[in-house]
Amino acid sequence: MAIHAVKVEDFHSKLTSCSACRLAGRMAIHAVKVEDFHSKDYRSETVMGRFFDLESPIMRTLNRVADLMILNLLMIVCCIPVITVGASVTAMHYVILKMVRGEEGYLVKGFFKSFAANFKQATLIWLLMMVVIAVYVGDALIFSFSGMVFPKPLVIAVVAVGVVLYLISMYVFPLLARFENSIRNTLKNAALMAVGNLPKTILMAVFYAMPLVISYFSTYALLFIFLFGISAPAYGAAWLYSGIFKKFEPEVEVVSDMDFSVDVGERSEEINGEEE
Repeated sequence: MAIHAVKVEDFHSKLTSCSACRLAGRMAIHAVKVEDFHSKDYRSETVMGRFFDLESPIMRTLNRVADLMILNLLMIVCCIPVITVGASVTAMHYVILKMVRGEEGYLVKGFFKSFAANFKQATLIWLLMMVVIAVYVGDALIFSFSGMVFPKPLVIAVVAVGVVLYLISMYVFPLLARFENSIRNTLKNAALMAVGNLPKTILMAVFYAMPLVISYFSTYALLFIFLFGISAPAYGAAWLYSGIFKKFEPEVEVVSDMDFSVDVGERSEEINGEEE
C-alpha cells in the first residue's frame, strides 16, 4: 500500500508537471501570435502612413491632378466673357510654369494675381488674335461656300500662314506671364522662339491638339476634356518651353509669388556685367 501510494503521488506529480508545461507552452505560443499580430499591424500602419504621406509620389501625383482640374475649371469660368480669354490663358501659364519648376504657392490666389497684373496687355493681344481669327474664319467660309475656284497655291499659302501664326501664338501668353515686355517685343520673341525651337514647338502643338483628337474619336471623353482639356496640354507644353525661357533669364533671381517676371531687354547687359 505504501508503495502504491508513492506511485500514485509520483503519477500525480508528473501529471501536474506535464499540465504546467502544456499551459506554459500554450501561453508562449499565444504570446508569439500576439506579438506577430502586432508586428503585422505595425507594418500595415507604416505602409498606410507612407501611402498617405503628402510627400509620397502617389500623393504628389494626386495633388498635381487636383491642381490641374481646379485650374481647368478656373479657366473655363474666367473665359466665359470671351474678352477675358487672353488674361485667363496668361494666368494659367503663370501658375503652370511655377508648378513645373516646383515654385507653386496658392493656386487660386496666384491665378488671379497674374490675371489682374497682365489683364491690359493680354486683352489687347487677345483682341488682335480675335481679328486674325475672324479673318481666317471669313476666308474659310469664302473658300467653302462662295462657289468660286481658287488657285491651289493661294489656298496652300493661306493655310501655311495660319499654321505659322498658330505656332507663334502658343508662346505669346506664356511669354507674357513670365517676362515684362512690350506687346511688340512679346510677339517678336514668340515668333523667334517658335521658329528657333521648331521640334519643341511642333510637340507643343501636338499636346494642344490631343483634346480635339480625343473628342473626335470618343464622345465619352468629354468629361475628361471638361476637367483637364485645357490645363493638361498646357502643363505638358510648359515642360518644353520652361527650358527655352531659362536661356533668357538671369542666373540668380529672387521671385515672389506676385513678382514673377523679368525684362528680356536687360538680359544681355546683365550677362556682360554692364548693369548700372
